[in-house]
Amino acid sequence: MDDGVSIAATLFLPQRTPPSGGWPAIVFLHGLGGTRQQMNALVEAYGSLEQTYAILTFDMRGHGESDGLVGVDGPREVADLREIFDWLAARRDVSDTKIGAWGISYGGGAVLNSLVAGVPWAAVAAVQTWTDLNSALMPQGLVKSGVVAGLAGSIPVEKRDPSLAAVQAAALAGNAAVVRPWAAARSSLARLGSVTTPVLIAQGRRDFLFGIDQGTRAFQRLRGPKFLYLGLHGHTPSTFPAPDTPLLLARTGDWFSCYLVDAACAARAKQQRVEIVPETFRGNSDVGVWKGTALPRTRSLTYTLPGITTIAQGGKVVRWTARLPRPIEVFGAPRIKVSVAALGGWSRLVAVLVARTPQGKEIVVSAGGVPTSPGSQSARIGLISQATAIPRGSRLQVTLAPSSTAQSPSNLVYLDLPMRPGARARLGSAVLTLPVLRSRITR
Repeated sequence: MDDGVSIAATLFLPQRTPPSGGWPAIVFLHGLGGTRQQMNALVEAYGSLEQTYAILTFDMRGHGESDGLVGVDGPREVADLREIFDWLAARRDVSDTKIGAWGISYGGGAVLNSLVAGVPWAAVAAVQTWTDLNSALMPQGLVKSGVVAGLAGSIPVEKRDPSLAAVQAAALAGNAAVVRPWAAARSSLARLGSVTTPVLIAQGRRDFLFGIDQGTRAFQRLRGPKFLYLGLHGHTPSTFPAPDTPLLLARTGDWFSCYLVDAACAARAKQQRVEIVPETFRGNSDVGVWKGTALPRTRSLTYTLPGITTIAQGGKVVRWTARLPRPIEVFGAPRIKVSVAALGGWSRLVAVLVARTPQGKEIVVSAGGVPTSPGSQSARIGLISQATAIPRGSRLQVTLAPSSTAQSPSNLVYLDLPMRPGARARLGSAVLTLPVLRSRITR
């Protein structure tokens, strides 16, 4: 790179004579803490890509065999991608106008950030990633402390850019003034409105790191061909690969074929598409997959959860609804409004929404939190945007506490960070509002 850092890469070329103008190409970018070997395995899973494209995988700065320090997809990583694109485009056996990019999580953020910074990708696919890092990590001013700690732990200390320590400390202290500009420099959402490049965004239905709003808001802003795929992959509580990964690979493979190879396909392709995979999906075909050109319609369900309870830091309030008379499919960000009197230095309130099925299964639907100020107030807590099917006869449970671990020790989205000794909160009546699909996708 132009700062002297070496980036380790692998280049795959079809074992044939290049076409006139060179091979179309795809650059694959791994997730945080990952390596190019993971992307090499993914390329093999696609099957036929190596016969059609020049494919470049590389260890991102501070990862694998590459030198340098991790700056979390900041301006330095964008500069790296620009240089990698230029290096690939300068090859005589590669087309300089037909280079695409595929990125997952950390790599997906890098792809979108480089796109809005002017790297001339011909088509991109971004999987389970962010477009607005501030709203993903510090929604409503309260950092997802467990999530941030987990992300930081995936980067060896000696590989972190020194500036990250101050940003992490500011986030945990609730100093949004420091975090916001740092996150903005690593976010694409505000600039996607000018993008006409074909963009496929694949979010997970249930992803407590990057909710589906990271994809839906981007889909609404993009001005070129666009495809929003909501599937079963994702960060916790989902996984990658997932049952629908073969379908996702087929969709992204077709996307690149259309916009990097087949000019006739690009000319006749739909300008915008949405597909949503049902939770019960287990096959490789698209039977049961919801398809449209815009997001499906929703309606709101409201539940009043009365009560008055005072808790200290180790305490929690649990409120229940009656059993659901019919199955529902939550789609979007649930909201909880609750009256709070914050006393003795009480500083935050976290809500966790759980569904308990008639069979006793626990489904953690979502979680969210807000900082509180001293005295009485009405806390409005927006939960992570998700798509979750809940069966008939289930009861909804709302846990209100200073952390998500109060609901379950394994729920590490919001950690139980210290507050002042003697801090307490008096919680009054709460109202839960659920956005649900008018017509369920999961049967």
